[in-house]
Amino acid sequence: MMFTLSQIIFLLETLIFLAAVFMHLVHKNSSLISLYRVQSFIVCIFIFGSAIVTSSALLMFVGILIFGVKVIVAPYFFTKLIKAYHVKSTSSTYLNGPTTLLVVAVLTGLAHSHYFQPLTTLVGENPDGLLLSLAAILISIFLLINRKGILSQMVGILSLENAIVSFAFLSELEATPNMQIGIIFDLLVWIIIVYIFAGMIHEKFGTLDSTVMNNLKEE
Repeated sequence: MMFTLSQIIFLLETLIFLAAVFMHLVHKNSSLISLYRVQSFIVCIFIFGSAIVTSSALLMFVGILIFGVKVIVAPYFFTKLIKAYHVKSTSSTYLNGPTTLLVVAVLTGLAHSHYFQPLTTLVGENPDGLLLSLAAILISIFLLINRKGILSQMVGILSLENAIVSFAFLSELEATPNMQIGIIFDLLVWIIIVYIFAGMIHEKFGTLDSTVMNNLKEE
């Protein structure tokens, strides 16, 4: 059975969405990083596909740059953080497992509700994929809110960025190659700064659980 291009794109978007969902379920930071790597690799496929269709050498270079930063460099820094500070397990969440899954289901339903149906007019062939990318955006934001660990929150931000990129791709609102280069450079700098900041937090408090900062008092 041959798949059409539209079906392949929908399948890839489904994988991005599922990766965002499973980020709420995994209990190991290494698994969390692997899910982010899967998301990033699919985003690279989208970029490479656009480069081939448009015969753009600059866009192909952007795809290679994104692959290097998101699939190689970012996971490297995260893995190094895990090994340096022995944070193999993800920090706890504010909501328990069943409640977390319920919220994820509600957010997915919200993305497919009539409130966001007008967005499907942005695309002709993949409206369902566009709504899945919107659901991935909402679920990634929820990951930021629900997780207590700084590493999980970092991955949540990057998952949100991946979801936004896939949404832009499906809605044909992609940024220019020059803008994408600027964004990926900012992302690289952000990863390095956050890595250093996380090290300072662990050195000061002995943990990467963000809730410890709730006890800070002005002297």
